[in-house]
Amino acid sequence: MPVLQDKVAIITGAGRGLGKQFALRYAAEGAKLLLPDIGLERAEAVAKEIRDGGGEARAMRADISSPEDAEAIAVTADKLYGRVDILLNNAALYYGVQRQPWDGWVKEDWDTMFAINVTGTYLVCKAVGQLMVKAGKGKIINIASDVFKVAGSGGLMPYACSKAAVYALTQGLARNLGPLGINVNSIAPGFTATEASLGMGGNDDLFESTVAQQCLKRREEPTDVVGTAVFLASADSDFITGQYLVVNGGSVLV
Repeated sequence: MPVLQDKVAIITGAGRGLGKQFALRYAAEGAKLLLPDIGLERAEAVAKEIRDGGGEARAMRADISSPEDAEAIAVTADKLYGRVDILLNNAALYYGVQRQPWDGWVKEDWDTMFAINVTGTYLVCKAVGQLMVKAGKGKIINIASDVFKVAGSGGLMPYACSKAAVYALTQGLARNLGPLGINVNSIAPGFTATEASLGMGGNDDLFESTVAQQCLKRREEPTDVVGTAVFLASADSDFITGQYLVVNGGSVLV
């Protein structure tokens, strides 16, 4: 039997990149999905692909940095499915971001990055977490990154700091929600060949330098990360919480 059969999962930012791969794999494992994304058309396309394959998925537009939209995600999931078993916080500001020197960023860059990547993740956890608290169980999975462990943060200083905050948020939530039966973990992908990473200038050199640091000598693909997300959503991880699982071919060893 598929390991997520009939589980209800929310995957934010599922319209492309890692989020799309998470959604396709969760659907293949039997989950019923709600896919909130800032781009409704993209999310609808993924949901349709899943439905056409015999799965169950609904899309909705949501800006996770909005408290109202975060609450709407929880309300919509409750109306559609009556519960939420899994929350995968994948949505983040990364697509279209270009690398800059450490002093090349302005206040607006930092404010926007933290509003989406940190506050937005917290707001969705807060809203959906209430449903899990009532049920006395649930799995929350936050997508962090290994970038803040990389020397110089690879020219992505505010992004790196925002993902470090997601790491801290995960541990704080694990401490607070564990006694209520809820597991909270994070996944840290490395530099992965998503649309966002491939769109960065000079990405061939970036992939080459990243692979040179890895123990496993090939570039990371989006499908390399999904198995860990399935594991953390499944019963096999029921006694794991507060952890930071790095999936990067061994470029950063923790």
